[in-house]
Amino acid sequence: MAARAIGSGTISFGLVSIPFKLFTAASSQNISFNMLHKKCGGRMKQQYLCPVDNVVVERTEMVKGYEFAKDQYVHFTEEDLKKLDAAKSDALELVEFVPESTVDLVYMEKSYYIGPDKGGDKAYQLLAQSMKRSQKIAVGRYNTRGREQLVLIRPYHNGLIMHYVYYANEVRAFDEVGVGSVSAFKDIELDLADKLIEQLSSAEFKADKYKDEYQDRVKSAVEQKVAGKEITVAEEAPKAQIIDLFEALKRSLASGAAPPSAKDEAPESVKPVKKAAPRDTKKKSGTA
Repeated sequence: MAARAIGSGTISFGLVSIPFKLFTAASSQNISFNMLHKKCGGRMKQQYLCPVDNVVVERTEMVKGYEFAKDQYVHFTEEDLKKLDAAKSDALELVEFVPESTVDLVYMEKSYYIGPDKGGDKAYQLLAQSMKRSQKIAVGRYNTRGREQLVLIRPYHNGLIMHYVYYANEVRAFDEVGVGSVSAFKDIELDLADKLIEQLSSAEFKADKYKDEYQDRVKSAVEQKVAGKEITVAEEAPKAQIIDLFEALKRSLASGAAPPSAKDEAPESVKPVKKAAPRDTKKKSGTA
């Protein structure tokens, strides 16, 4: 069955306009639960309680407020908020083209497929093919729900895909994260790590190799409860403990698996690791 469009608009850059349709690219499939009354099993309803008057307040009696100082708010009516909305438009304005390699994935938020609307096939394909050939992606502005959304447009398969991206002030600096002290590693440690990565490497990422195991466990538990059975789950494997890094690398290479627990005995099949040849740092750095 053909995908159903969730929106439409016009891509514009320079004097070019391309009518497009927007399609959901991905959606979360998380398991959700409802809150029930333990006594009778009835589904609960959410209510808003005013702690000052100690009464339940209906939505029609609420206003939105922005906290500008501790416990101090300015009120906004629906009319006030409408005045702040961006001008209504279905335009997706492309403002610049940049190399895809310069975009950090941390800015990605949501993804949507873009398809051509009536009369836009030729211009749509020309844009997609030109961007693929030049290895560039577009930075654009898309007005949606009263807000100007920053977006990236890139070639995808034989068409285009749009990514909502965070503004710079919405992404925290990585400098805030502690990464520990920089360690100096021996050549043999670096070689073992390289070999382990190579041993676990695949030619490409295939999403269908992975599945949400928690979702499967919940669905299985639901089926068991509906059938009047007790929930049974497989026992969790013991978690691996941190052991000597060099020994962990050797065991991982020998077993072809993740580093074993410190309680495990070293496998008899572990062969002595040959001493790695010293790395020629001059050759890699390009010096004579």
